[in-house]
Amino acid sequence: MKAIIYAVALVFFGAAIYFTLEHNRKFTELEQVRLKTKADNRQVTANAEAKEAEFRKLQEDLADAKQKREVASTALELANSDGSKLEGQVSSLSDTIRTQNAELEQINTELAGMTKVLEGLGEGITFENLPARVQQIQDERNGREKRLEELNTLVDGAEKSLAGKRDEIDRLTRRETQRTARINRNAMEAVVTAVDQDWGFLVIGAGSNSGFTPQSRMLVMRDGRLIGRVTPAAIEPTQTIAEIDFESLPVGARIQPGDRVMLAKPTVN
Repeated sequence: MKAIIYAVALVFFGAAIYFTLEHNRKFTELEQVRLKTKADNRQVTANAEAKEAEFRKLQEDLADAKQKREVASTALELANSDGSKLEGQVSSLSDTIRTQNAELEQINTELAGMTKVLEGLGEGITFENLPARVQQIQDERNGREKRLEELNTLVDGAEKSLAGKRDEIDRLTRRETQRTARINRNAMEAVVTAVDQDWGFLVIGAGSNSGFTPQSRMLVMRDGRLIGRVTPAAIEPTQTIAEIDFESLPVGARIQPGDRVMLAKPTVN
């Protein structure tokens, strides 16, 4: 019967451990997906915001350069209409125009570089549709954040389930430990070390450290045969003084040192 109980307990423990390991594996997978999604969102958002800031800066520089060029061209036209009196101004304005042209050329070079960067962001992305693409990236980020929240919810559920399984395993382990201790107490035998027939007492070489209590009822055995019953009168950690139940002794039988003592009623598991 004990072997069957042990086998059932082992099967139950195995199932509990399997479900615990399965929850651990699912939890690890969900955690990896959550971390990767979070990292991807940060990278995509950072790239989009950086490119959008660079694009706005280039647009502002280009607009400023065009405005300066228009101002210079207008001034040059006015200077030409005034003739030779304005030649000095024309020369100055020409220098300004050359400077502005150089700046414009630099801006065009930077625009070309930005165009290559835009090509790296994906096929068909231009300055005109970049805001739409940025909005699309934002929508994708929002979707991923929502998915991340869902994954976090799943992770929280997995963690709670895992904690529940661990609590159940701990409870079963404590229960098995307690039951094993009770079984060991039931199987425990002690030896009669001394007998006082006149006073009706005997001394047993085991006490409270072995699980004996004042409520314990004990049988005295010799060579596998029942000799009689005794009741604890005083229990110490390593020995017990018990009262002999003479009515339980067969006619002519006497309890002797060396007889074995065991519990009359096993502890309930």
